[in-house]
Amino acid sequence: MINRKLILSKRPIGIPKEDTWNLVEEELPDLKEGEILIENHYVSLDPAMRGWMNETRSYIKPIAIGDVMRAGTIGKVVDVKGKTIFKKGDFLSGWGGVQTHLISRGEGHYPIHAKKNNLPIYIGSLGMPGMTAYFGILEVGRIKKGDVVLISGAAGAVGSLVGQIAKIKGCKVIGIVGGEKKADYIVNELGFDGAIDYKKENVVKDIKRECPDGIDVYFDNVGGKILDNALIFLRMNARVVICGAISQYNNVKVEGPNNYLSLLVNRATMKGMVVFDYAHKYKDAMKEISKWIDQGKIISKEDIYYGIENFYQTFLRLFSGEKLGKLVLKIKK
Repeated sequence: MINRKLILSKRPIGIPKEDTWNLVEEELPDLKEGEILIENHYVSLDPAMRGWMNETRSYIKPIAIGDVMRAGTIGKVVDVKGKTIFKKGDFLSGWGGVQTHLISRGEGHYPIHAKKNNLPIYIGSLGMPGMTAYFGILEVGRIKKGDVVLISGAAGAVGSLVGQIAKIKGCKVIGIVGGEKKADYIVNELGFDGAIDYKKENVVKDIKRECPDGIDVYFDNVGGKILDNALIFLRMNARVVICGAISQYNNVKVEGPNNYLSLLVNRATMKGMVVFDYAHKYKDAMKEISKWIDQGKIISKEDIYYGIENFYQTFLRLFSGEKLGKLVLKIKK
């Protein structure tokens, strides 16, 4: 059995180049007692992957040079040896990395029960993005009915779910996106109340247009100037959720906010959130998100590309904005 895997070969500076990784092949050894062989079908591509390549202090250890590129995966157990916690034929979600196969004892994996064509949802709305959106807006953002919620990166995997959950909870929801297609998508398909296209509009002017009385919650996925613009419009006791800063991930020097005194004036809070802190509550969140999907209250969209050899070009879509919804790489033919 041959495994194809993507190895981190060096730490990138700025936007990663193709030679940041090497795609190598290896012959897998025979299984040992208690081991399972997982054939990966889908790999999750997330903005956080860029940070995991940096050798800096963070909420998770950096990927070591020579290790498989870290990524969430959906795979199938194709072989087992002896007594194992999973059986042949099980589909599993876990941290399988960017590779076609892996040998494991099942650590970090959990079984999923879905039809084969619904598997990608478990690295989307029912995976890390779904958990991030759920706990980020409900527990960190503490939304309540009638709140005005502004979301950056609103057509992405997390932002699109944040907006839909906020609508379910009775909020007014405005999304900041890049491009007319995305603006149309969040308003006409996802049910947002309004959209701001940062590529062609004046963000400050248009936040004022869409949120004339200010905002109660700003859910930030991009950082930089857009974060700074949003801070101007905070209402009393507003909450700013720092989920990500994709505009800054490839910068050598991170651009911070100038308008932070708005937090003081409005007695507002700005809090970072990391989804792993809520792992003990994932099952509850998955149950409720599944219910909302079944009720038609949440639309789950996966943007799927094909082939492990196309990882790099697909990965770049995270930063170019050439995607809609959750970015997924299918590696099982």
